[in-house]
Amino acid sequence: MRILFVEDDPRIVRDVSDTLTDAGYIVDQESDGEEAWFMGDTKDYAAIILDLGLPNMDGLTILKKWRENGRRFPILVLTARGSWSERVEGIDAGADDYLPKPFEMDELLARLRAVIRRSAGHADSVIIVGDLKLDPRQMRVTVKGVPKILTPQEYRLLSYLMLHCGRVVPQQELAEHLQGEHEHRESNAVEVLVGRLRRKLGNGLIETRRGFGYIVMTEQI
Repeated sequence: MRILFVEDDPRIVRDVSDTLTDAGYIVDQESDGEEAWFMGDTKDYAAIILDLGLPNMDGLTILKKWRENGRRFPILVLTARGSWSERVEGIDAGADDYLPKPFEMDELLARLRAVIRRSAGHADSVIIVGDLKLDPRQMRVTVKGVPKILTPQEYRLLSYLMLHCGRVVPQQELAEHLQGEHEHRESNAVEVLVGRLRRKLGNGLIETRRGFGYIVMTEQI
């Protein structure tokens, strides 16, 4: 899944970006407030991690503008501003969670998984569809208790479809969450990955809706 990370401290940018990448996320990074606002207003993200102290446009203003423009992706505010009044202001402006600096990477990942999960309507940490289970914390997939070995791209595609189970996901939307912005994208990458997943997990999992996209139904297998 694609994440936008908005932060202007180079050390934090490096450490958090590496952690998110190791956890299987595709990371777009921006340090300028105005550029970050534009990226969030024009691109599709599974979630955004947003610092408040940014050049050219502060994070709280960016947050308010996104929500006013109808952008509904989950937002985790990450900042050195730790007073309770600033936390309340950020949450009232539309933030889904708030993590003050300094922080532990494990907590950042846990909070990120939680806001993504809740935004898609999932309360449990493990996503279950029939006999298929996906554990985002361990990046583990099982069918009837049997572990399945997936490539990073297969895992990203499956996790995105399962997170949005019951909804037809357009092919272009899936493609945006499979590869980095500067990676070469094959025109048939989604079809190829879907075919590989069907062979590994069973043909009944991912349904094709011709002309619309792909869907994982809430009851199957």
